[in-house]
Amino acid sequence: MMESLAYDPELIAARLAGADRRLLLIGESGIGKSTLATALAGFFDRAGHACLCISADPGSPAFGVPGAVCLGRWRDGGWQLLALEALCTLDAGRFRLPLVSAVRRLAATLPPGMVLVDAPGIVRGVAGAELLTGLVEAGAIDTVLVLCRHAERLAVANELATIGCEVVFVQPAAQARLPRKAQRARQRTRLWDEYLHAAQARAIPAPWTLLTGTPPPPAALHDWQGRQIALLKAGRTLAMGEILEVRPDALQLRIADVQEAPDQFLVRDAYRNEQGRLATFKPTGALGLRAMPPDVAPWPGPEKGAGPRPVVRIGDATAVLVNGVFGDPLLHLRLHNRRRSLLFDLGEGGRLPARLAHQVTDVFISHAHIDHICGFLWLLRSRIGVATPCRLFGPPGLADRIASLINGIHWDRIGEGGPRFEVTELHEDRLLGYGLQAGRIGRVEFEARLAPDGLLLADADCQVRAVTLAHAGIPVLAYGLELPAKLTIIKERLLAARLTAGPWLGELKKRPSAGDRQAMIMLPDGSQASAGSLADELIQVTPARKLAYATDLSDTAANREKLAGLARGAQIFFCEAAFLAADRQYAELSGHLTTSACGEIARAAGVEQLAPFHFSRRYEARPEQVYDEVKTAVPGIRVPANV
Repeated sequence: MMESLAYDPELIAARLAGADRRLLLIGESGIGKSTLATALAGFFDRAGHACLCISADPGSPAFGVPGAVCLGRWRDGGWQLLALEALCTLDAGRFRLPLVSAVRRLAATLPPGMVLVDAPGIVRGVAGAELLTGLVEAGAIDTVLVLCRHAERLAVANELATIGCEVVFVQPAAQARLPRKAQRARQRTRLWDEYLHAAQARAIPAPWTLLTGTPPPPAALHDWQGRQIALLKAGRTLAMGEILEVRPDALQLRIADVQEAPDQFLVRDAYRNEQGRLATFKPTGALGLRAMPPDVAPWPGPEKGAGPRPVVRIGDATAVLVNGVFGDPLLHLRLHNRRRSLLFDLGEGGRLPARLAHQVTDVFISHAHIDHICGFLWLLRSRIGVATPCRLFGPPGLADRIASLINGIHWDRIGEGGPRFEVTELHEDRLLGYGLQAGRIGRVEFEARLAPDGLLLADADCQVRAVTLAHAGIPVLAYGLELPAKLTIIKERLLAARLTAGPWLGELKKRPSAGDRQAMIMLPDGSQASAGSLADELIQVTPARKLAYATDLSDTAANREKLAGLARGAQIFFCEAAFLAADRQYAELSGHLTTSACGEIARAAGVEQLAPFHFSRRYEARPEQVYDEVKTAVPGIRVPANV
């Protein structure tokens, strides 16, 4: 039986009221299912019918805990959480079988009465069909309320006709709208923070043998940080929390105290991201070329043999190997929040738009072989008319070579507006600097300065260090870039504390960073609180992020030691892997690394991701063979690639 009703919660409640009803609300996201469930519960309650609700949308729950299926009772004008079944995911479509099983377990415990089941907003494809039929069976549903604007277009119409339930179509409210992605993220994060309000930091022995779900590999330590985790006993959820830190022998959790010993630990893909929001974890490895942010995507270019083009996200920056693993070395690092770009090496630059060159502030050149410096002419031409100088860093002799490239061009029409460059050479522990400008003869020599631990650059955005390595008979530089720790005000907690934004938040960020947690911060209402207590409550700290870059180096013990030290703990390590292990003789003759040497250095440095590149052209038809050898050498380390 099917009928259609206008959106009038009071009339719908009167039509459906009964002593024993189980109602399933379905419809696409943003159609108003949770709003209608809340309105119906109020009318049922006033009519003397106690009402329970199973919130089965882990990504956008109306109440309870995101990442779980929750059971609530309507009382005093709101939902009171009674029980939950942890899923540790926000993705109802991917993990629909665990979701249906959780609904079944909760529904089986309920006495006769009025029960609402608020379904996820998935009504298309296999996932929509399976969720509908699965939830009807698991919840012992007798009536399905379908919120939709056009019943004839409903993708699960066939399933509705055959499930054996009463089906009632309801026109959604005119104001029903799909909330913005950021709004949904804030709402679910608020609920998660409310649930964790009384939780404490606790250490438990690393439960590697008791883990269930889809946990990351134990060696991928960074992938564990912020993950939702549930402690289970005989399939029952004891508590949910989040992972603060992973050590080989223990997990540091933020979780409530539990009186029973768990026999399982559930981990899937829900986690607190770098902005402090509860989200779905996605590995920071390769992104498809179409998924690149538009301000880093290079032009395709005429060359067909560039091979995979790795793209990685690190903090608020994106790094892309512009010419692929077979092309000239050129790594573009885009600082999105600053509209600033850094380049590592200067191979062929034709794939980069000229406008981007205006925002390149620093270029870090390993050495002056043509495939590492030929792109300077692109940079030079693209910066005509740019008043600010561009800084170039490299090994001894770089200034002479840059000057020669500039002076090889006739600048009779440039006047005083020629592009300017500041070239800095690393000489052991000293930096020698020179100012060059197109159209001007000679150079300006800057005062020499020290480079403690190879420090080349330090500003509010990043720090860059270098070590000198040997490439056959010439010196080359490898680079390590560090992005500072990021402090983010969690808006949901600010609102929950009834505090308004203002200049005091800037002071709050400064004090703990300087180690002054006892400093008193004046709040908007005139009261005061310590910087430490406010920071613990309001600030999400994203740790510093590190990128390392090295290419064209001989496989020597000294090179390995220095490079492993530079790259130690890096989130992403771009390292050459020029030759397969079987072709070691070619690597030795030309002063390059093999796949095995690349992997062994990455393992010694303890990096999270390894992006091998600068493959020999002899492997153009079989790049997967190079990747396979590298992956074999680095178990537990992600190796991003993008074709």
